[in-house]
Amino acid sequence: MKTKPHRAAFGKKPLQIAIALVIAGSLSQGALAQKVEEMVVTATKQPARAQDTPIAIQALGASAMEELNIQSFDDYVANLPNVSAGGRGPGQSTVYIRGMSIQPITVMLSGAQGTTPNVALYLDEQPVTAPGRNLDVYAADMERIEVLAGPQGTLFGSSSQAGTIRLITNKPNFDGFDTGFKTSWSETKGGDMSTSAEAFVNLPINDKLATRFVVYNNQQGGYIDNVVGTFSIDPSKNPDANVSLPANATYEDASNVALAEDDFNDSFYKGMRIGAKYLINDDWDILVQHSRQELGADGVFDYDPEVGDLEVERFFPDELRDSFDQTAWTLEGRLGALEMLYTGAYLNRDVQQSIDYTGYNNSGGFIEYYTCTYDNPDYMVNYPNAAEYITDVRECKNPVKGFKGTQNQTRETHEFRIVTPTEKNIRAVVGVFYEDFQIKTQDDFLYLATPDIGFVPNAPIAGANNINDATRPAGVAFFNDITRTETQMAAFGEVAYDLLSNLTATVGLRYYEMESDFTGSSNFADGIFQNGAQTDRGRDYDSSGGHTKEPLKADDVITKFNLSYRPSTYSMVYFTYSEGFRPGGFNRGGGIPSANPDYPTVSVTYETDNVVNREIGWKTQWFDQSLQFNGNIYNIQWNDMQVSRFDPENVSILTFIENAADAEITGLEADLTWAATNNLTLFAAMSYNDSELKSTEAQVIEMAPVGSQLPLTPKLQFNLRARYAWSMGLQDYYVQLGSRYSDKSYSSIVAEEREEQHGYTLVDASIGTKRDGWNLELFVDNLTDKRAEMFINNQDDIRRIGTNRPRTAGLRVSYRYQ
Repeated sequence: MKTKPHRAAFGKKPLQIAIALVIAGSLSQGALAQKVEEMVVTATKQPARAQDTPIAIQALGASAMEELNIQSFDDYVANLPNVSAGGRGPGQSTVYIRGMSIQPITVMLSGAQGTTPNVALYLDEQPVTAPGRNLDVYAADMERIEVLAGPQGTLFGSSSQAGTIRLITNKPNFDGFDTGFKTSWSETKGGDMSTSAEAFVNLPINDKLATRFVVYNNQQGGYIDNVVGTFSIDPSKNPDANVSLPANATYEDASNVALAEDDFNDSFYKGMRIGAKYLINDDWDILVQHSRQELGADGVFDYDPEVGDLEVERFFPDELRDSFDQTAWTLEGRLGALEMLYTGAYLNRDVQQSIDYTGYNNSGGFIEYYTCTYDNPDYMVNYPNAAEYITDVRECKNPVKGFKGTQNQTRETHEFRIVTPTEKNIRAVVGVFYEDFQIKTQDDFLYLATPDIGFVPNAPIAGANNINDATRPAGVAFFNDITRTETQMAAFGEVAYDLLSNLTATVGLRYYEMESDFTGSSNFADGIFQNGAQTDRGRDYDSSGGHTKEPLKADDVITKFNLSYRPSTYSMVYFTYSEGFRPGGFNRGGGIPSANPDYPTVSVTYETDNVVNREIGWKTQWFDQSLQFNGNIYNIQWNDMQVSRFDPENVSILTFIENAADAEITGLEADLTWAATNNLTLFAAMSYNDSELKSTEAQVIEMAPVGSQLPLTPKLQFNLRARYAWSMGLQDYYVQLGSRYSDKSYSSIVAEEREEQHGYTLVDASIGTKRDGWNLELFVDNLTDKRAEMFINNQDDIRRIGTNRPRTAGLRVSYRYQ
C-alpha cells in the first residue's frame, strides 16, 4: 500500500503515562458491593468480553441506551465523544471518528458524485454505508451499538478507514416468552409536541423455533419556522460575465406565503422487524430476519441567522421520504472443532427528496441565462418562436429554483468465515466476502422561469445507459440520470498467537479486488440561444469527458498487527498498527476545462485514499472491578484525502472530487465507569484530537493553509453522567444528570467556505421510578436551552447553522414482562 514518510508516532511521556495507568489498574484496593457491568462484543467477529478485546471499543449496551434514551443516529453520535457528524437532518449525515473528517457533499449530489464515507456503518452483519446519506436506523430493541475506532479494514473492509459502527439487534431466543413496550410524550420550547411508541415480543414456538417481532412509530415535532419572505435576483451578488444585464432590467419577486409555516421541520420513523431462529440440530441453527423502515422529514434542520433564530425563508417544498427493506440470513454451526458461519443480506433503499435551492441565484453560473428574457435577436436565428421571448427591457422572471431527486440503492452481501477453537494458544478467524452495491440516481434541477423564457425540455437525452429515457418536464433545466455500481471480493483473516501466557501477537490481512462503474448522463434543457432544432446537450458517461465503458479496477492488501500484554487479570496494554482504505471513483465533471492554468482539466477519476494508524491502548479495572478505566493514544497518517469541491469560478458549475491533501492526527481517547457506591454510578468519556493538514496537492481546490485543523471535529470533547438509584419499600427510584462538552471546530477544509464553529455545553436531566416491570420517567433534554453550532454550511447556497433541538421536557413510560 502506498504510504508517505511519517514522523515518530509517540513521544515518551504519553507512553509512560499509559504504562503507569496499567500498573495502577493491576493493584487491588479493597472491594465494593457493586461491579461495572460486563459487556460482550463481537468486534473480532467472535463473542468476547470487551475488556479482553485488545482494540479500542466504545459500546452502548441495552441498559445504557435505555438510560440515555438512544433512538436515532443523532442520539448515539451525540453520546460518543470521539464520534462526530456533519449533516442536514435525519438520514442526511456523514459520520466521522477520531477527527478524520471532511465536510460532506450536499445530498443533492450524493448519489451522482458523493464519495464513500470513511466510517463503515453495519446493521448486524451487513455494511450499509452510503455516500452522503447515513442509513438512519431507529434504535428499537437493540442489543448494543459498537464503535470500533481506528482502521478496521482487515475484518470489516472497505470504508472502515476511520472506524466501524455496528448496530446489533436483539435476536429471537429460547429463554421464554418476553414482551415489552415504551412510549413517550414531550414538548419542545417554541416547537411542536413529539411522541413515540415501540413494542416487542419474543415468542419461542417450541424447543426448535423461536420468533421475535418489533414495531415502532416515532413522531418528532418541528422547531424551525419557515417565515414569510420574498426573494429576487441581486446581480451584484452574482455578476455573470457571459450574459450582462442592463441597468433598466426588471426583476420579479418570489413569495413563499403558500409555504410559510411554524415548526415546519417535523420528522418521523415508522418500522418493524421480524425474525425467526430455527435449531437444525445440536450443532447448527439458522436465523432469518427482515427489517422495514420509513423515515420522513419535512423542512430543514438548520436555520438562517440573517432571518432570525430558528428561522428560514424557503420558496420550494423541502420534503424527504427515505425507506428501506433489509432481509438477512445467517447459518451458524460447528464442524468438529471449527465454528462456521455464513451470512448474507439484501438491502433495498428508496429515497425521494425535494429541496429549495433558490439561493443558487446568488452563487451559480449563468443565472441570468436561465432566468431572464433576451433583447438581442441575433442570437436566435432560425429559432421559430424567438420574437415572443425578446423584450425591449430584459425581464428576470420567477427566481425560484428547486431540486427533486429519486435515488434507489441496492446492496447484496455474502460472507463465510471459520473460527478455530478460542482456547488454543494459536487461533484464527478467516473468511471470504462478496458485495454488489448499486446506486441509481435521478436528479432534476428545476428553474421555474425557464418555460417563460423559451426553454424546452431536453430531447434527445444523451447516453445509452439511462435509468429513464423519458423527456423531463418543462422547468427542468438540468438533470442527472446516473447509475453507480461497485462490486468487491475479498479474503481476510486474523491469526492470534500466545507468545507467553499473558502476551499475545495478532496479525491480520485482507486482500480485495474492487470494480466500480459510472454510467448514464447529465443533460441541459434547450434554451433560446440554441437553433430551433433539438440537439443533444448532455454528457454521456460512457464516452464524453474522458469517460469510457471500462470500469475502474483496484486491488490491494491491507495489514494489521497487534501485540497485547496482560500484567494482571484485570489490566491489559496493547499496541496496534493498522491500515484502512476507501475506494476511489469517477468524477461526473471529468474532462471539463479549468480556468486555472496550473490545472487544465478536471481528472476523470479520483484514487483511493489510505490511512496508517499506530496506537497504544490500555484496559483496566480497579477496586474489585467497581471502577473501569480504558483509553488509547494514537497517531494517524492520512494520505491522498478525497475532498469535494464546487468551483463555478474555475471549473464550470459541477462538483468534483480531488485527492487533494495529506493530514496527520495525534489523539487521546478514554472512558471511565465507576460504581462509586451501591447507589451511585459515574460515567465519563473524552477525546482529544490534534489534527493537522500536512500538505496540499490540490490543483483546483483552494484548501485551508498547511497546518490547519481538520473540519467538524473539535480538539476536545467529553461526556459526564451521574446516576443515583435507591429503593423505598417496593419502589425503586433514580435521578440522572448528564453533560456533553464540545470545543470549537471548523466548518470546512475548503478555504472560502471555512469558518469557526463555537464550542458548546449541553445538559440533560431525568428522574424516574420503577416497580414490577414498570418504569415512569420525567426528563428534560438541553436543560439550559443551548443553541449549539454543529454544522455551518452553504450547501443550499445560503449560509445556515445546523443546530440541536431546543429545551425539551417530557414523560416516558415503559413496561417489561418476562
